[in-house]
Amino acid sequence: MKQRWLENVKSLLKTNEGILFVIFILVFILMTILSPGRFLSRGNLQSMAYQLPEFGILTLSMMLVIISGGINLSLTYMATLSMIVGGLAMASIIKTGGVPGLALVTGISLIIVTALLCGAVNGMVVVYLGVTPMIATLGTSTLFEGISLNITRGGAISGFPSEFLEIGNGILWGIPIPMIIFICVVIGVYLLLERSSFGIAVYMTGSNPKVTRYSGINVKGLLFFVYVIAGFLAALAGLLMASRYNSAKESYGSSYLLQSVAASVLGGTNINGGEGKIIGTIIAVMIIQVVSSGLNIFGFNRYLTNIVMGGILLMVLTIKFVMNRSSP
Repeated sequence: MKQRWLENVKSLLKTNEGILFVIFILVFILMTILSPGRFLSRGNLQSMAYQLPEFGILTLSMMLVIISGGINLSLTYMATLSMIVGGLAMASIIKTGGVPGLALVTGISLIIVTALLCGAVNGMVVVYLGVTPMIATLGTSTLFEGISLNITRGGAISGFPSEFLEIGNGILWGIPIPMIIFICVVIGVYLLLERSSFGIAVYMTGSNPKVTRYSGINVKGLLFFVYVIAGFLAALAGLLMASRYNSAKESYGSSYLLQSVAASVLGGTNINGGEGKIIGTIIAVMIIQVVSSGLNIFGFNRYLTNIVMGGILLMVLTIKFVMNRSSP
């Protein structure tokens, strides 16, 4: 029995997900030892439970695009633009004495529609205009940010109905509502990416788009749909952020762009496309969330935190590059 258990542990440690899980446990223990009273406090654990879903959903959105062979540098700006448009509608309806239920439905609908349109714009530019994904989404990120700033004039939009605030701050069956939404998204993306013909086509396209095209798959339509799905996931993240903050601003979630790339790559997603698993990405999200929360507890400001996250990303990319070079 003991020998079989040891063999299972050894086989687990041979996988990327197993190694990541061990790293997560070690990081969690380290943060607990360095600050047991604060890191394991109910307030900090609750804070992580509310922050992790929006970060995790954005990372899944980034992961999906990277697996297809692209990248989305406009990800966080899609989320913020959608929350600003939806938030402005909700605030306007409430301000004019409208029904809160109508404001809620209108706001959520506009958040989703706006992000879908942003995803469609990215898809059009990348797929049908043939612009390199990095350049295309860099351009659309400036576009989306500019529209957001023009709407808000650099300020924040607030005045949402109380029902909307429950989405990002409420508890259902003893579990934070954002965490329930996140679990549903994880299951949905897993089924779509790893248990469907669509997912197989996405992996094939990321590995070799030319061969995929010759196999009879509509690569252009597939990639366009990938960017639209990425937009939908950005909408959900934007919705959670706006609800949690009780306001909408163009700078919300800006640090998540770098972190989503870092978590995707750390989780085993090949930056060149065609490879990546949901479970590895989720564990990587948890690792970065624990590190980020720990640094926050230790008094690191957000700029130093970005430096640390950038260092983690560079380290992971370097290690993967060396491993790829050394492998036969």
